[in-house]
Amino acid sequence: MENNGLERACLVGLAADTMEERERSSDLTLDELAALLETAGGQCCGKVLQIKRSPDPRSFIGQGKVRELRELIEAQACTLAVFDNELSPSQLRALEEDLGVHVIDRSQLILDIFAQRARTREGRLQVELAQYKYLLPRLTGMWTHLVRQTASGGKSPIGTRGPGETQLETDRRHIRRRIQKLEEELESVRRVRGTQRHMREKNGVPVIALVGYTNAGKSTLLNRLTDAGIAAQDRLFDTLDTTTRKLTISPGTDVLISDTVGFIRKLPHHLVESFKATLEELAFADVLLHVIDSSSPEREAQAEVVNSLISELGASATPTLEVYNKCDLCASPWDIPRGENVVAISAKTGEGTSELLERIGGILSRGKKRVTLSIPYASASLVDTLHREAQVHAVEYGEEQILADVTVSPELWGAVRGFVRR
Repeated sequence: MENNGLERACLVGLAADTMEERERSSDLTLDELAALLETAGGQCCGKVLQIKRSPDPRSFIGQGKVRELRELIEAQACTLAVFDNELSPSQLRALEEDLGVHVIDRSQLILDIFAQRARTREGRLQVELAQYKYLLPRLTGMWTHLVRQTASGGKSPIGTRGPGETQLETDRRHIRRRIQKLEEELESVRRVRGTQRHMREKNGVPVIALVGYTNAGKSTLLNRLTDAGIAAQDRLFDTLDTTTRKLTISPGTDVLISDTVGFIRKLPHHLVESFKATLEELAFADVLLHVIDSSSPEREAQAEVVNSLISELGASATPTLEVYNKCDLCASPWDIPRGENVVAISAKTGEGTSELLERIGGILSRGKKRVTLSIPYASASLVDTLHREAQVHAVEYGEEQILADVTVSPELWGAVRGFVRR
């Protein structure tokens, strides 16, 4: 059997009638789990998909399937079993006893990948916070073997009194203190981001945010538009740390465009919570570019996952362009939807990027007007308002009046229209 240094693993999924649709496993979600495993540095040596009425309380997939899985693990010399669904601490412990190998679930695998990939201090803080929040409710299950109770007397067996419970409470207090410290540090990150955002708004610089399913091509698109030089590879979660670059979409119009972490189905809730310091930027962006892998057979389901998370982050009202990437891999141009807020591109070849820039410019200019204002000195306070609430291109102070070249929003138009230079 080939030994390439990768950890060998079997993948397991459950599709139960009592589970919500999005929580059920399928051949496609197991394929995605295999890609996640490869990203984490493992090798898939077998897949097991169980279909049941409801999850087994102890073993999740049922004892018969556990025996079948153990035989597969032994035959393939695996050291790891990865479940596509989230497991309870007691199920994890029972499965490890029955299978004789380390058992993790999808959330643990994704957290491991994020821990490997985070490079900036902010990214590492967010991943560490998510890991501790995932671990805290599972501590009890991890320490049960030290505080096991007898059925009759309700007392701990000899040799297990005291230290186990003490250690459990010590670990809990340590983790809670660490979570509080991490949340304080991330709150500081939020304040810095808020200050930066206020400065951008004051200077009238629009912000474009790239969002999408992991591996949809966001980093490749950012490289194509800005020569950002990001190492874009064909693997899941290649980008965790936000990258922002300046982009000129038309003469005289510059924007900031930011890449963000990719989304994925069954993304651990703690990760979404922990990465809100980064992802809340979506709610303050002027335009979202929802990058969709048009060559993926699962593109509609993937787009729905992203839309759901955008809504959860409070950014559903932000103008959004659906960018169908990898159009060069589609068999027919008719495979891609058409619409006012849809554009087909290939970030790899550059096809369609000119139209994309035009569409962005069109969204940013909706309702806005660029005008020259003649403002008498008696109304000079209006200049301060323009600097706060409009995009000021140039100001010239003459002997009798102030000339201001500005782009104003519909909300400000009523206050300035009387000063428009004819």
